[in-house]
Amino acid sequence: MSLRGKVAAVTGATRGAGRAIAVELGAAGATVFVGGRSTRAAKSPIGRDETIEETAELVDAAGGRGIAVRCDFTVAQDVDAFRARIEAEGDGRLDVLVDDVWGGEADTDFKPFWEQDLDAQLRMWRNSVEAHLVTLHRLIPLLTARPGGLLVEVTDGDSDEYYSGMLAYDSVKVAIRRFGVVLAQDIGKFGTTSVAVTPGFLRSEQMLDHFGVTEENWRDAIAQSPHYAMSETPRYVGRGIAALAADPDRARHAGKALASWTLMREYGFTDVDGSRPDWGRWYEEVVKPDLDLATVDAEKYR
Repeated sequence: MSLRGKVAAVTGATRGAGRAIAVELGAAGATVFVGGRSTRAAKSPIGRDETIEETAELVDAAGGRGIAVRCDFTVAQDVDAFRARIEAEGDGRLDVLVDDVWGGEADTDFKPFWEQDLDAQLRMWRNSVEAHLVTLHRLIPLLTARPGGLLVEVTDGDSDEYYSGMLAYDSVKVAIRRFGVVLAQDIGKFGTTSVAVTPGFLRSEQMLDHFGVTEENWRDAIAQSPHYAMSETPRYVGRGIAALAADPDRARHAGKALASWTLMREYGFTDVDGSRPDWGRWYEEVVKPDLDLATVDAEKYR
């Protein structure tokens, strides 16, 4: 699997899945432009410490070339500047665009929608759906300038069956998934493949903090959330997207909503600990039937 000589851009690359995807694309040899709002000079508006400069350094350490670009993807002028950096420092090409902007962490609320703060829910929509639309409008022309490109819209969930219980959040993730699916019809005409991709139960930096654990002792969180037994590191979905990007026959997936576990079944990669968590199978065989988790051997699904 090699992406040597390829140029990729990852939006929302400061932390979580975006950071891990950038690192795995770098590990495959790509030059990766990592975009986000959190820099060493201006930290995260939600108070986190991760920065795009750190992500670029991790890309370098993995064997690729990381280029950090501060960008608010809701602002067209910022995205224009992001594109200009790609054109100037990426040999005028863009082979892979991974659209992972989220920005709704602080506004996610499990109360009924009508009891939530309306401004916060609208801000979630702007920071995610609006950011994806601006990004696509400005970067698709560069991505489709030559055949063989790949667009990945990163979302939550690979179907509309499951409802998260949060109306605004759910509508955001459905919209982004729809972008990846339907754009296959538009950009496929230029020889570019478009898909949506979801991780499973993610052990992101923020989720580890939420449960009060680290990557080393993450299993301690299973007592709080039993389904965390099937969690995965952000690198897992990153490896899936890198494998997809390196597949010369990736166009066969155009218009699909894929997942870390379906990509794993296709390409055979593992998570960083050598396991293969299969959230899709777990959901179908354990979550939906509402099995007594005390009777389930979680390791059979990893």
